[in-house]
Amino acid sequence: MNTANSQERLKLMPDALQIKSGSLRIGDAAPDFEARTTHGPVKLSDYRGRWLIFFSHPADFTPVCTTEFVALARQHHRFAALDCTLLGLSVDSLYAHLAWVRAIEDRFDVNIPFPIVEDPSMAVGHAFGMIDENASDSAAMRTSYFIDPEGIIRATTCYPHNVGRSVDEMIRLLAALQLTAENDVLTPEGWQPGDDVLAIPPLSDKQISREDDWFCHVVKAP
Repeated sequence: MNTANSQERLKLMPDALQIKSGSLRIGDAAPDFEARTTHGPVKLSDYRGRWLIFFSHPADFTPVCTTEFVALARQHHRFAALDCTLLGLSVDSLYAHLAWVRAIEDRFDVNIPFPIVEDPSMAVGHAFGMIDENASDSAAMRTSYFIDPEGIIRATTCYPHNVGRSVDEMIRLLAALQLTAENDVLTPEGWQPGDDVLAIPPLSDKQISREDDWFCHVVKAP
């Protein structure tokens, strides 16, 4: 696709233009952008008010990406139950996205209910650090940003092109982020929704002297 034409179809907001590729960190505001998707034009800030997982995949019509999208489609109701929206991205064109979605839906009898951003100019991918600067091609990595209702990045994950993400782990991480955002607790290793959680360690010597397990105190989940 002509780069000039693709830039007309994608607009980075001023804050995104200041972002150095790959420099986004947990706690940063997700840079805003407007782009075409399989569901029409979107603006990232339109998703404010609910959780969002913004994720990239290397390329359409590839085996690992196809299994991820089939799993995301089949488990979409679990994300919806947590008031979370999904938004995909790759450097493929909108037309490639649409053809791939149709092929997945026909072959696997699923519905892809979330939009996929086209990013042939790689502007969004670079702003979010989704493009491997040292790779021999322009394919995006399997990067996921967990963005809270205020537009703040709360977690990130990144997988290589040859290893697929776990949808169960995405949901587990999302649930843990929501629980700890709403309550003064910590989630331990391997935590699953409904499991016990950890109390935040006390800050005073008096509190420490009262509890032998002050540094790792298990409590019931709120």
